[in-house]
Amino acid sequence: MTQQERIFITLSPTRLFFRCALPSMVSMAVTSLYTVVDGIFVGRYVGADALAAVNLVMPLLLISFALIDLVAVGSSVQIAIRLGEQKSEEASRIFSFCSKLILLLSLLIGAAGFFLAGPAVALMGAERQVTAMAVDYLRVYALLAPFIMLFFALDNYLRICGRVRYSMGINVFTSLVNIVLDALFLIVFRWGVAGAALASCIGMALGTVLGLLPFLRKKLPLRFVRGRVPLHQLAALLANGSSEFFSSIAGSVLMVILNSVLLHLAGTPAVSAFSIVMYVDSIVGALLFGMADSMQPAISYNYGAGSRTRMFALEKRVLTAAAAISLAVLVWMQLGGEQVIPLFLKEEDSALLDMTLRAMELFSLSYLLGWVSTCLSSFFTALNRPGLSLVLAFSRTLVFPLLSLLVLPGALGLDGVWLISTSTGVLTAILSLLFLLRVLRQEKLLSRTA
Repeated sequence: MTQQERIFITLSPTRLFFRCALPSMVSMAVTSLYTVVDGIFVGRYVGADALAAVNLVMPLLLISFALIDLVAVGSSVQIAIRLGEQKSEEASRIFSFCSKLILLLSLLIGAAGFFLAGPAVALMGAERQVTAMAVDYLRVYALLAPFIMLFFALDNYLRICGRVRYSMGINVFTSLVNIVLDALFLIVFRWGVAGAALASCIGMALGTVLGLLPFLRKKLPLRFVRGRVPLHQLAALLANGSSEFFSSIAGSVLMVILNSVLLHLAGTPAVSAFSIVMYVDSIVGALLFGMADSMQPAISYNYGAGSRTRMFALEKRVLTAAAAISLAVLVWMQLGGEQVIPLFLKEEDSALLDMTLRAMELFSLSYLLGWVSTCLSSFFTALNRPGLSLVLAFSRTLVFPLLSLLVLPGALGLDGVWLISTSTGVLTAILSLLFLLRVLRQEKLLSRTA
């Protein structure tokens, strides 16, 4: 019996959940934490304008990462299903082909990002100083794209092979490297936002090398082999990753629109406040996404093996844990925001502090129900139902937020912008549960999953 079979088939659902979810949650949280620390260094040692610059360019980076996730997530589902069906050679062929495809995409992304950074950022309409910093930040990522993009996919592939602790160790290591380099580049060398970007890229490049080593040593079920993926299989693979891809794309478009609205309503300080809230939210999102994403291989494997009741039992544990985490964070953000936000600001930014506190107070209400769609979207992807995931992703990241944007700011002003995530969370939770009922009926498990 292989390591995957022992983990995915024989462990109880609760033990399997903790075995897979905890390392991934720690890994994602630490990775997100170094992004937060990055924001703290930028805000304290470069300034509020630098925070706004990073926030303006972040949608462009997210679009780049989304292209990689399109391949990484889609291939992960197909690989896990093939392993569950005992088709290891086919799984290795998909793994090898997609790794090469990601490398090619990273080269194209890097070239486009470097040469188009100036025009792309200029379209956002920020002040000249903020625009210049945003271009510097983006071009560092573009230059190093071929060395960092595979990092995200390797995390998925390692977890499929049962190496969740090793994957966690890599993420912790890269995070620590980034924090140390942030201090060196921003405080000692004073390289500004370019130094922050360089610190992140060096950490991820080292993580890529460490992630490749187990595969190069040929000690895992997935190995680098020759061969191509048939066109129809590639199409199915991309369809599996489409919900996460379009979710990121739609979220990036929404972020550009929100930044424009914030610039119109309250100027650069509002964008800076939004940036701080997003930094804090990234930790919560990382915990929830890391937990849901970590269970995808196990759910897909059991789906491929025909263990329907077991895969739904696993998802129950994901939903229960997500609800507990989200409600705890809601209470913490309502009561403890004034201890966190000053970490990102210089002492003289008192007006920005007040604006950010108000933003966090209203934004945190989204944690009441926002976790539902995050978990169920990942679940639908794991079950090879990209259509449901895609509709849910578009609704969560673009359709419902835009509908909220049309109504709330006009009625409530700046407060309405901060409440968009809350209204979106309620609407997507309802849609997610309707989709879940549909899946339960299709699998004829509506009465057996209680």
